[in-house]
Amino acid sequence: MSEEILDLTKKLLNFNHLFIKYYEEAREKGTSYDFHEVIKPFADEVKKVAQAWGTEMKNWLVKNPQKHLHLKQIDTTLDHIDQLSIQAFFPKTSRSRFLNANRTVEFFLLEIVKELEK
Repeated sequence: MSEEILDLTKKLLNFNHLFIKYYEEAREKGTSYDFHEVIKPFADEVKKVAQAWGTEMKNWLVKNPQKHLHLKQIDTTLDHIDQLSIQAFFPKTSRSRFLNANRTVEFFLLEIVKELEK
């Protein structure tokens, strides 16, 4: 189970890096992305991985309580990922809010990786 969680967590970390890449491209180059061709398929793919991760993480956390990881953090991270997967394509999104959510996701996912690789 923890191998699958580790794999899903690393996929989410990669998506989190893509969020920044797409956001920077949209802001710097003024790139517009087609909603049905690019944004929705990407967001759907992210959501599929995130939901699988959320289910696995909650099951794992219930069976293996951790001092610094809590169920509420999983829900918050899932919300952030859901928002970031769409906001990344819109340059008018608040930069500080976007980056704060991105850093929060990054921090929590890296904590999980550390915990699972112990």
